[in-house]
Amino acid sequence: MSEVACDPVRTLLASDDPVQLRKGLALVREEIARVGSHEARQLFELVSTLFYIDPLDRPDLVPVLDEAVDLVVGFGEWVIPALVEKLDAGDLKAQIAAGHALGRIGADAVQPLVEEYAVAADDSHRAFILYALGKIRSAKVVAGAKLALEASASPDLELRDTATRVLGRIAESIPPPEMPEGLRLQFLARLEANLADRNTGVRSKAIRSLGKMARQGHLTPTERDAFRKALHALVGDDEAFDWDRAFVVRREAEEALRYL
Repeated sequence: MSEVACDPVRTLLASDDPVQLRKGLALVREEIARVGSHEARQLFELVSTLFYIDPLDRPDLVPVLDEAVDLVVGFGEWVIPALVEKLDAGDLKAQIAAGHALGRIGADAVQPLVEEYAVAADDSHRAFILYALGKIRSAKVVAGAKLALEASASPDLELRDTATRVLGRIAESIPPPEMPEGLRLQFLARLEANLADRNTGVRSKAIRSLGKMARQGHLTPTERDAFRKALHALVGDDEAFDWDRAFVVRREAEEALRYL
């Protein structure tokens, strides 16, 4: 694609006006229809600049950001490596948007993410790879289960927190008959261990993930009973009255009890 053809798109997508941004995205769609998605690398680079939108600073641009993510997903499989690369962009907003895009692409993104994890240079990058895996709704995410298990015991807080949440998301994506028993027991053991984590966020994520396992039918009756007792202890309505001091943990426990 020529620079001349890109100039109108570049001008529109450089705006902070939602109307102009949508016009730019509409032009991208028209250009893709004309040249085909495989010729759209320059257009991807332009559209992905919208990944840096701050939803808290500009909530009015959230629909535009969502539209940009959907548009990128429609580019086809060639965009997966480009999105995986964005997970190491060094900007939280862009990394989250790239993770959402990979999640919407689905099962085709699983193996590239697993391969990227193996060569990731730091724990922050690994955390965003796991974040993206957690957004994928496919039983194929089982390929990343071992990575999430290992990371959920990491000394790095960001990685441990993200992985603890991802364990629950993976459990949501795998039907109970397809969950290997050994893996299920590893999930359960790690999440139970993280219930005692020193960090409030990790403890709350462990409860949420165990709640998802319960809701999806991954717990035996005996395991459900044990989990129920542990949650009652956390909220302080058992005889010991030794509840968790963190409100967010108690709130997650009350939510999880609904599935038990």
